[in-house]
Amino acid sequence: MAETHQGPGTNGHQRAMGRDDIAGLLSGHLAQRRPPQAAPSPAQARPTPPVAVPSARTGPAAAVPRLADLPGELPVGWEVIETLQGEVSKQLTGRDPQRLMEEADRRALARSLVTTAVADWAAKYAQANVPLSEVQEQAVGTAVFDSMYRGGRLQSLLDEDGVEDVMVDGLRAHIEYLDRPRRTVDRVAGSHEELIAWVNRMARLSGHGERGLTQSTPMVGFRMPDGSRVTASVLTSRPSVVIRKHRLRDTGLDELRAWGTINPLLQYFLRACVQARMNLLVVGDMGAGKTSLLRALGREIPADERLVTLESDRELYLDEPAASGRPGPVTYAFEARQSNGEIVGDRRAGEVTIADMFATALRYNATRVVVGEVRSTEVVPMLQAMSAGGSGSMCTMHVRRPHAIISRLVQLCTKAGMATEAAHHLIAASVDVVVYLAYDWDDVKYGGRKHRYVSHVYEVHDTVGEGGRPTTTEIFGPAGSQEPRAVFRNMPSFMSELENKSRFPDLKGSPSFHRSWLTDNPLGAWGGPLQRKGPTT
Repeated sequence: MAETHQGPGTNGHQRAMGRDDIAGLLSGHLAQRRPPQAAPSPAQARPTPPVAVPSARTGPAAAVPRLADLPGELPVGWEVIETLQGEVSKQLTGRDPQRLMEEADRRALARSLVTTAVADWAAKYAQANVPLSEVQEQAVGTAVFDSMYRGGRLQSLLDEDGVEDVMVDGLRAHIEYLDRPRRTVDRVAGSHEELIAWVNRMARLSGHGERGLTQSTPMVGFRMPDGSRVTASVLTSRPSVVIRKHRLRDTGLDELRAWGTINPLLQYFLRACVQARMNLLVVGDMGAGKTSLLRALGREIPADERLVTLESDRELYLDEPAASGRPGPVTYAFEARQSNGEIVGDRRAGEVTIADMFATALRYNATRVVVGEVRSTEVVPMLQAMSAGGSGSMCTMHVRRPHAIISRLVQLCTKAGMATEAAHHLIAASVDVVVYLAYDWDDVKYGGRKHRYVSHVYEVHDTVGEGGRPTTTEIFGPAGSQEPRAVFRNMPSFMSELENKSRFPDLKGSPSFHRSWLTDNPLGAWGGPLQRKGPTT
């Protein structure tokens, strides 16, 4: 179990020690790191401000702070945290050996044990070193708890406001934000081996015991306890880790409208499409917000339905209660499983892919199927499920440009062994609506923020046209270069279905969607131009 993992500096002899011995051992570690000092004056007792450490490659002008030097970071070495974590995990296992406690109660007990263990250790430590302040002692306790249940020594970076990605290259991390330029931090791990150990411990902590970063499995992906998505590899010149943080885990269409991803008209149009059981495909470039929009659309599925979600890494969380408190459908959340690295026949042992899960998922008699992301041959069972009675199903797909959507679908279908003509007919019979999300990030360098917004909505007709390709109609699209976001362009052929099958209790009189909303636009458009901060503004 992940909680009983012992730190790299903990051997069997240390594990057998009692609490006093642990405290003495840690004091000894720190005494070697810092010579004993006399009692400090009040000014000396304050935490040392961060000191930038010059990069050896780029010189003092490009000084990069070390993780341990950042404000609020730890006053002690990470080996102290690892040893305390191991001791608390052992105590926790002794109190609840069969894990019969509810997870919330178990974590509350862990916090209590951490507080006691850190207090006892700090008292021992103060006998030969400068006593820690209350704030510093709390920081140590937080780090111990984070090491057990959260992101360990990288958690402080993930907790920063606006963080979207933490990209670790060896011992250096680059942090990407929503609304400010990239920041670089040095020494986020003591060694490459320590970074790999962190990856493997996070995989175990997340319940992915079969996933490990080793020479036989040099690439690994999993989700962290907070839902962040981790991808790591040792095939790069240095061990590398990319953490994609899900800031918007509990989002609905209301939140996406507030953040400027959709406008009121698009919000009610997409809600109507879900209620009318249109098959929806959400596409866009990497980082465009496809999963957030798919999650929000999934929250609109009526509570009397049955839903199956299929994901390589769990990110939708549609099986959990919505933040709004509104009940959702009965949901079975399937998650793929990576192999243990061994090859048996023509596939990896123990591996279960999204395509493998389709047959079982359909036996659950689900009224809809939602696939987190279609990347490969699973596109064929997804489209077949859509065309064979799975009305109202949804998925996401990575597409760089709006005009390449059909080509991308065909490419994946032919990869699965389908002929191009057959792929065209399957797509035409399956997909009803495609929503394209645009992603602009250039404004960050000028003091602005990243922009994610719907720029196109297409109807895919159930007929093929010129060249045998499915015919499409642009329902929403940009209004020239001055308005890159989606505005109404053409009436969909399924308008009567939206009017007959949609209901909006949050609007006065619980009306259904009406075609006049598109032509007269009483709900308003985007409420003003996109607020850019380019070099000419």
